[in-house]
Amino acid sequence: MKQVIPDSRVTPGHPDHALLSAIAGDITARAGGAATLADAIGSLLRNCVDDVIMTPKTGRRSYDDLEKTEKTYIGTRVEIELRTLLSLSKGRLDTVILGHDVDIKHTMGGNWMIPTEAIGHPCILMAADEARAICHLGLIVARRDYLTEGQNKDAKRTVSAAGFSDILWLLAQQPYPRNFWQTVPPDAVARIFAAGSGNRRMAALFREVQGRPISRDVVEAVAQQRDFMRRIRADGGSGTRDQLAREGILLLSGQYDAALIAGLGLRPCTASQFISYRPRSQAQAQMATAHGLALDWTAT
Repeated sequence: MKQVIPDSRVTPGHPDHALLSAIAGDITARAGGAATLADAIGSLLRNCVDDVIMTPKTGRRSYDDLEKTEKTYIGTRVEIELRTLLSLSKGRLDTVILGHDVDIKHTMGGNWMIPTEAIGHPCILMAADEARAICHLGLIVARRDYLTEGQNKDAKRTVSAAGFSDILWLLAQQPYPRNFWQTVPPDAVARIFAAGSGNRRMAALFREVQGRPISRDVVEAVAQQRDFMRRIRADGGSGTRDQLAREGILLLSGQYDAALIAGLGLRPCTASQFISYRPRSQAQAQMATAHGLALDWTAT
């Protein structure tokens, strides 16, 4: 996607302003408001990309690891997920909004491929930039004047440089969650996956990445085992929590340890997230003990 997005000229007086503003309003209302829409689109894109990467099954940890056909499928997945998110029905094109046939296009690159059947119709344009972790959501009426003269072998055209100004943006340069593995130093990633058994890999994960919530999906990706949740719990002295406690590190669950997480001043976790932390004082260690978690404070 362009480093700099030109200002939209879709303002009162523009031929598409009334139509695109109405569609934008409907989309925002269906999402529950502008802020909710921004969060939901970010989560949608993160999940669509990560679900195709399939780290737990494939061991891949980046969009760049995907095959060409898999990258293409992400666009289809985004279309399906967006219709579900907004409770939209399938239409002659990808969906129908306010009685108008609307195409949904997504790109992980710099432009969108507009098919001939979408010419003259409104299009939802979505884009995800994995390198910068920013996304875009816009609307355009796919008029020939806004598209390139050239086309590919399937007669698809892209939005011209001038046509970018005819996009009404709902989200532009909007941050969205990074792929977890892109936020961990490469040397730490190497230590995690070289640790040996699933239990040791999970211990390495929570040893290397402390003080930040980690999702079940990441835990599953590291464990690469069916009963990965058993490994994360105390397990007769051999579980991940037991091992880390002997090292003076707490492994906390957002579902069961929310009070302690708050008491320690850590970032809030959802019920499906975990966070590890090495207490910085005896008072914090005693707080954990009062919560029912044994900890080898001398190991710190």
